[in-house]
Amino acid sequence: MLELGPAFIKVGQVLSTRPDIVPPTYADVFGTLQDEVPEDAGGDPKQVVDEELGDELDRSTLEPIAGGSLAYVYTADYRDERIALKVRRPGLKPVIDRDLRVIRGLVPLVRLFASERQQYSIENAADDFEDIILNELDFDREGAIMADIRENFVDDDRVVIPDVYEHLSSERVLAMEYLTGRKITDDDAFDDVDVTPHEMATRIIEVYLEMGLVDGVFHADPHPGNLAVTDDGCLLLFDFGMSERLPATVQEDIIGLYRALVRRDVDDLVDALIALDVLESHVNRAEVGRVLELVIENLEGRSEITWRMIITELTTMLRDFPFRIPPDVMLLIRVGTVGEGVCRQLDPEFDFLAVVRSFLVERGLIESEFDAIIEETWTDIRRSLPALARVPSRFDRTLYRLERGELVVRTEPVDGHGMGDHDLGYAVLAGALVVAAAILTFHERPYELPVLAVAAGFLLVYLVRRRMS
Repeated sequence: MLELGPAFIKVGQVLSTRPDIVPPTYADVFGTLQDEVPEDAGGDPKQVVDEELGDELDRSTLEPIAGGSLAYVYTADYRDERIALKVRRPGLKPVIDRDLRVIRGLVPLVRLFASERQQYSIENAADDFEDIILNELDFDREGAIMADIRENFVDDDRVVIPDVYEHLSSERVLAMEYLTGRKITDDDAFDDVDVTPHEMATRIIEVYLEMGLVDGVFHADPHPGNLAVTDDGCLLLFDFGMSERLPATVQEDIIGLYRALVRRDVDDLVDALIALDVLESHVNRAEVGRVLELVIENLEGRSEITWRMIITELTTMLRDFPFRIPPDVMLLIRVGTVGEGVCRQLDPEFDFLAVVRSFLVERGLIESEFDAIIEETWTDIRRSLPALARVPSRFDRTLYRLERGELVVRTEPVDGHGMGDHDLGYAVLAGALVVAAAILTFHERPYELPVLAVAAGFLLVYLVRRRMS
């Protein structure tokens, strides 16, 4: 991939988050491409600066500070400040277009050797690769997304995003505010700042959830090189080339997927996976449901559950079915996997899923345990209403048949007639209330205390009546 050039490097990066196409062993190796930079520069990027900005900048002040497979980053003097310039490698677009044509031609050949299940996975792979790579090449798009995210967090003093200078930016050059910070995984990243690694890890997850599930536009590349800690302890985000906008429907489907996992509702889980285009709409729901039940059972049997573990378990068990990971879902998986890895580097005991759940409950995106129980109970009642509505008519027909002598009831004599415990109902009620109190302990308010008091009352009545009899 490195020898083939930038387009194939990006394809490798994409494949590292496509468990529907490559097995985990390959995905792990492709993941190492994230930090690799090919040696061949392909020309002088300063020429691009001259062509795009002309006399706006003094070329002699350009200083390189970073390089990637698609672009270089420079700093330069502009008027009275130092700014950052992300410059696309010269002559890169024709090379990318050529490589994408090769990839598009290879995909049909690969499909000839793929199983029926894999064919669904790679059916739109060429389009997915092309969309992701061409989006990263378009710095106008990156600047617009960067400006939107900055606007969304303008009132949040925990996060810093560089300002974009639109009048200096183009498709090949992105001009932005030059901000510095310490790489988030450096040993001295949290020296002399009023924030702990655990607090920063929590902040990272909350910021990315805010971007993806609330604002609908998110930075999709949270590896350590793109995250920094400023001198005043803020989270600084870099490089918005890999980013995405999520339609409201996809946001709702992602939340629905998480809600189904929390409730262990297999039917809703299948619905969410179909809605996200992960599964085909005509997939055998019963067979998928049985597999998903196994996934949930396997996860419940583990002492520790991580985001990566959930994704690995889910994709491994679904390999027998035609499934694929659409680009927007792929980027969300990438954010979760890479983000969780960064947070674990900051705090080895960090509970990624607990922070996610807390955020979703606080924002009202999913229900608390108590609310979920109430909703499930109400759903069961609504499903039972049609049957309850038919009870009077059925009861009336039964009485009519009794009156006409058409209904015969057979009973068998039971030894020990009249020996039943008439007070057992009090004990049953006491037991039921204890179970209810256990459930209510999940709620913030101490509702379980009065319930336990009533349970104790019924138990006392039962014991007293038993003693008297």
